[in-house]
Amino acid sequence: MPGNSRRIIWLAYIGLILTPLFWAGNAVVARGMVDTIPPLSLAFWRWCIALVILLPIGLPKVRAHWSVIMKHKGSMLALATFSVGAFNTLLYLSAVTTTALNITLVNSTIPIMVALLAWLILGDRTRPIQAMGIALALAGILVVVGQGSWQVLGGLAFQPGDLIMVAAVASWGLFSVLLRRQSVPLDPIAFLTVQIALGVVVVLPFYLLDLLFFSGGFELTPGTIPPLLYVAIFPGILAYAFWNNGVHRIGPAKAAVFMYLTPVYGSVLAGLFLGERLSLFHLAGGALILIGLLMTTRPASAGKAVIS
Repeated sequence: MPGNSRRIIWLAYIGLILTPLFWAGNAVVARGMVDTIPPLSLAFWRWCIALVILLPIGLPKVRAHWSVIMKHKGSMLALATFSVGAFNTLLYLSAVTTTALNITLVNSTIPIMVALLAWLILGDRTRPIQAMGIALALAGILVVVGQGSWQVLGGLAFQPGDLIMVAAVASWGLFSVLLRRQSVPLDPIAFLTVQIALGVVVVLPFYLLDLLFFSGGFELTPGTIPPLLYVAIFPGILAYAFWNNGVHRIGPAKAAVFMYLTPVYGSVLAGLFLGERLSLFHLAGGALILIGLLMTTRPASAGKAVIS
């Protein structure tokens, strides 16, 4: 392999190693700033900042593909609603009442949710081993959400944040299924720019309601600027670019393996910055989820764009 090609491949691997780190950091920031930046404010301003950063590159591409965008405007709005609009907003809302570790564990089941919804909505065939994997991963979610206690499960005494995070994963699953059903032939940067712009519009009325009647917003200080910049730049833009470059360079099957690093990074970061500690139910639930992911994930399932 020529030196330049080897360097390109290595850079792709480095990007794939960093991507789940950025995703885990997103959960840790959400949990760590929950008393300082309201979740809806964090979601709204995160995407506003990301859009401003992306516009110099994305706007020319949007103009060049404007006819395609207008032709698929309904699909683009639906996709933006479930991805930029709902997924990350729900993730930030979940951080109010659950831990960053729980968020990353439930978030790691996205491939399972995509496979399940593709079977239910698109009629995708599911092999027996995949069905077993889905069942194991769902059992793992129940272990994490129920904190390993039958009393919690039986009494439906879940942490609201855990259930909100399950809803977030379902939202991303719907986005992925819609992306397959209503594929938009668009340049990736143009697609991301339009998705973020439409997502900002979707989040705006909820942000204004929260600002006026509930949280009252937050104060922009030297302590709130770094987390806002982090969630906009690293999980918002760079993770997207690194993930899609990795899928392109080494293939979706190999890239999918790196998704399993998210809860690993999450447990380390949550321990370092938030003082969260692994419990036995985290290990048991995480093991079931990991086994389920390995059994369920197909090579083609990792090839979708990610906006987390």
